[in-house]
Amino acid sequence: MKHLFLLLSLVNLSIFAQTPKDKMLESISKKEMYYGGIAKQIWNFAEVGYQETKSSALLQETLGKEGFKIEKGVAGIPTAFIATFGEGKPVIAILGEFDALPGLSQDSIASQKPIGGNAGHACGHHLFGTASAAAAIAVKEYMKANNVKGTLRFYGTPAEEGGSGKVYMVRDGLFNDVDVVVHWHPGASNSASFGTSLANKSGKFRFYGVSAHAAASPEKGRSALDGVEAMDNMVNMLREHVPSDTRIHYVITNGGKAPNVVPDFAEVYYYARSPRRTDVIDVWSRIEKAAKGAAMGTDTRVDWELTGGTYELLPNETLAKVMHTNLTKVGGMTYTNEEKVFAENISKSLGVENIKYDDATGIKPLAVEKGGGGSTDVGDVSWTVPTVGLTTATWVPATPAHSWQAVAAGGMSIGRKGMVMAAKTLALTATDLFENPELIQQAKVEFEKARGAKDFKYQSLVGDRKPALDYRK
Repeated sequence: MKHLFLLLSLVNLSIFAQTPKDKMLESISKKEMYYGGIAKQIWNFAEVGYQETKSSALLQETLGKEGFKIEKGVAGIPTAFIATFGEGKPVIAILGEFDALPGLSQDSIASQKPIGGNAGHACGHHLFGTASAAAAIAVKEYMKANNVKGTLRFYGTPAEEGGSGKVYMVRDGLFNDVDVVVHWHPGASNSASFGTSLANKSGKFRFYGVSAHAAASPEKGRSALDGVEAMDNMVNMLREHVPSDTRIHYVITNGGKAPNVVPDFAEVYYYARSPRRTDVIDVWSRIEKAAKGAAMGTDTRVDWELTGGTYELLPNETLAKVMHTNLTKVGGMTYTNEEKVFAENISKSLGVENIKYDDATGIKPLAVEKGGGGSTDVGDVSWTVPTVGLTTATWVPATPAHSWQAVAAGGMSIGRKGMVMAAKTLALTATDLFENPELIQQAKVEFEKARGAKDFKYQSLVGDRKPALDYRK
């Protein structure tokens, strides 16, 4: 009897020793398989930008059941939404993405095997949106249990992959009253280091010619494909005369239907990137001039549609330190034997001999990153409101984004574990901000200083065009 009493006493002490934040983290752990199921559904949907009807609806339903007020179809985007809990200040926002990438259908196994779809979650946005929703739900529960005042928002943000969904949400003023934004992204390591990204402009150039029999009457034809190829040649020569850290890439999306028919229509899809949006604006202008010159030289006609444009990220060290502390508290993951076998096979497919398991099990030191190789519409958010993010190891270490290996890991337990780490870190960071107004103030002071001009006015790189809802079609 004495031993039973002692045991019960120890259990009670253990319960009482738990802090409210410990309970919040435990609530996420208990729902790991539930949230894993939601993420897997979105992984299976694999819907590309602005077509994420089922993915968006599932996240809306998940948050709505938890008492969030849902505002659908914001910023003129059917799949964009805002879920809100609470009222008053501060306003803390969590971002969630859910779009897939075209052409990357893949099973959740360690060898390349498409599963018949047209797209795949090669950037892990199925995990992104789900982890952010899990964090929002946990923070909501924490706020209710501990009488925490303020407004919590989840922003469902479509078409990050080239569609610039957040840009339209920023342009419509949907972040104007937000105090801090927190977000994350799937990756191959665990880090809250702060740095920038590449600003970006993207668009489709469409050439129109005259069709004719390519052998019997070629003189009557004017090849739209010639226009595309002439443009590409000129842009490739342009590479020598742009800042060395500029990136230009393109893909011919339509080059004609048959070699013996002079193509009367051809299309090429371009991206231009740079660490500085001013350089992107300049380079894009020169790309447009190449298109005009190509049309003139081939006696064709050209028009173009700007489909996307994003700012570079504006980092915030104050917030990064908070995020790093919380990521360190949450800690890395441990691979099971089955996951290690999966990782070894994935690594072989990547030509990597030795897996750096420390990237998954540990947390990278907080550091200033000298520049990113990708672009994100979170950049526009970060020039509007202080913003902070992290990455967690949802993929096998050394796995590149936008690869079938990323799709595979994101569809099994490794992806789920990294997702839970992110959810917990976001939840801790959001609650820290709600309870420490001085952190918000410090972040805002740094934000204003980094942004520069006191009269700074946000102007989107997409101008006044409506969301390019059909850019993936």
